[in-house]
Amino acid sequence: MTHSIYTVLQLSAWFIALLWFWKAVTAAFGLRRVPNLIEPKYDLHPAGSPSLTVIVPARNESEKVAACLQSLLDQQYSNIQIIAVNDRSTDSTGAIMDALALQHPDKLTFLHITELPARWLGKTHAMALAANHAISVHHADYLLFTDADILFDPDAIRLALAQAVVTQADHYVILPTAIIKSAGEGMLISYLQIMGLWAVRTWRVSDPKALRDAVGVGAFNLLRTPAYQQLGGFEALRMEIVEDLALGSRVKQHGLRQRIATGPGLVRVHWHSGISGIINGLMKNLFAICRYNPAIVLLSCLSITAFCVAPTLFLTVSQTRTPAILTFASIVFLYVLSSRQSRVSPIYAVLFPASAALIAYSILRSTITTLKHGGVTWRGTFYPLADLRKRTTTFH
Repeated sequence: MTHSIYTVLQLSAWFIALLWFWKAVTAAFGLRRVPNLIEPKYDLHPAGSPSLTVIVPARNESEKVAACLQSLLDQQYSNIQIIAVNDRSTDSTGAIMDALALQHPDKLTFLHITELPARWLGKTHAMALAANHAISVHHADYLLFTDADILFDPDAIRLALAQAVVTQADHYVILPTAIIKSAGEGMLISYLQIMGLWAVRTWRVSDPKALRDAVGVGAFNLLRTPAYQQLGGFEALRMEIVEDLALGSRVKQHGLRQRIATGPGLVRVHWHSGISGIINGLMKNLFAICRYNPAIVLLSCLSITAFCVAPTLFLTVSQTRTPAILTFASIVFLYVLSSRQSRVSPIYAVLFPASAALIAYSILRSTITTLKHGGVTWRGTFYPLADLRKRTTTFH
């Protein structure tokens, strides 16, 4: 290599290293400010015992929905109602919901959807329908939107609702704890958690001026009912594939108070099985996160390659070895920080470059597949790309 090429490589390696080092330093101080609800000081009862309705949409979730609903029925908070929505399931999901509703008529309501209106996604339609029911029938002070594969600790809702009241939150999020069943799941989920620190500075979520630091999590989106109505409900997000992220962004854009907390084990989810399961699960999401824009896809893949894969190559060149070591030291440190909340072993840091390559592949695969088919098939329904792009342009 010529001297000029070595110089460019050195400057690039140091630039990447310093960015990772800065992220590690800011995360080390910032993450301390994110409440951990399992700490004794947060063991409170919600002041005024506000009413809350939990909304659980499900399509073909017969293997998981019973455990989810039972964990909600076991909550150590009395002023709670649960609405389970069977969204056109073709398995026994509806029958399971119906049986539990008969056993717990005072707490669990069962709604059944047989048809999907035009220009609606199934999930957003189910949540909007249930929310309208909760508001008109239960007169709920708060609405909690979750998924049918989530498991709740008995104190999860009580602790979150207490803090929502104390902090006067319009939108309160608990980061879920991933259930890891294989090394492949651990490497990809831990990688996504590290990269999430670049997407959202969780310690800035409560800052109304930090508009880019908005969060929404499908596992636990708790909203004050008036805030939900002010946002236009899910009627305003009817064609959003990543409706949880869009909801979080919309909360910040409307100047509402958003809060976030950790709580290892309070809200648990086994997302998908194995590497292939996670990659397939990301199929509908990644192109949507890139706003269905191939230019953003290309930029994302190039950024992943430069910041996550290239440092491995820098280790092989003497002139760039020192910044590469600093890069990986910073990354390992971030894995250790993240593991305190996620309970995912930081040992997966050694697979960081491989995880990055797989996610870049997933982004490209999501894009190519969506463009090839002209849309996305989700929950058994095909949604044209033109309609999805139109709604994304409107709400981002």
